Amino acid sequence: MTAPAATPASPEVLIRFEGLRKAFGPKVVFDDLSLEVRRGETLTVIGGSGAGKSVLLKCLIGLMDPDDGHIVFDGQDLTGFGEKEFLPIRRQVAMVFQASALFDSISVGENIEYPLRVHFPEMSDEERARRVARVLSLVNLPGIEAMRPSDLSGGMRRRVGLARAIATEPHVILWDEPTTGLDPISTRIIDDLIRGMRAKLHATSIVVTHDMQSAFTVSDRIAMLANRKIVQVGTVAEMRTSTVKEVRAFLDARKGEARLD
Repeated sequence: MTAPAATPASPEVLIRFEGLRKAFGPKVVFDDLSLEVRRGETLTVIGGSGAGKSVLLKCLIGLMDPDDGHIVFDGQDLTGFGEKEFLPIRRQVAMVFQASALFDSISVGENIEYPLRVHFPEMSDEERARRVARVLSLVNLPGIEAMRPSDLSGGMRRRVGLARAIATEPHVILWDEPTTGLDPISTRIIDDLIRGMRAKLHATSIVVTHDMQSAFTVSDRIAMLANRKIVQVGTVAEMRTSTVKEVRAFLDARKGEARLD
């Protein structure tokens, strides 16, 4: 008798948001939100302004606390973690902020060294210098260590922000509106870098954006946040042809962007 075919293994879940709730006073940002992120994928979270996309990322790394629910990272429940417990998590999960969040009073090299000094105080000056040079090369900005952030274009500042984020060699990169306010050429460079981080660093990425051209370019899967929860998760092809009313309304409203049709 022929043996039954083996059931394909499910992709490994690295991050799980379970029944998450977050409110600011009377304003409920999300309620009973659940979402899984698979190891090694690029998952993009889309949704309107104020939907809570960035809040979701900040809850993951402990910059904000959810009011209810659980966040599980690599099998570890982060519920109730304090600042000290989040330090090793932040070595593994790095965030690229929308405004880059660079310190203008110090050089590019010193900006990138900052998380290394926090998380790896035992690292020598020579090791830090080599790491800074390497990550600047990864974002195609070699040799600018001595420059000040104020001397850089918006796109270059975003890339330095990425260099600082990956200096600790994280397993996960969080991208908060990475292309907002950038010109088309800089946007394309950032999209290429998001895709390149998986190939070069084998990193898992969560991208928060309302830029559908970028979402369709970089994503393995896309999750739509609306009405305080995730209303659909699917591949690019599945989301393009979605009949879920919130997804359809969001995409139809953005049809002026390239490559949506």
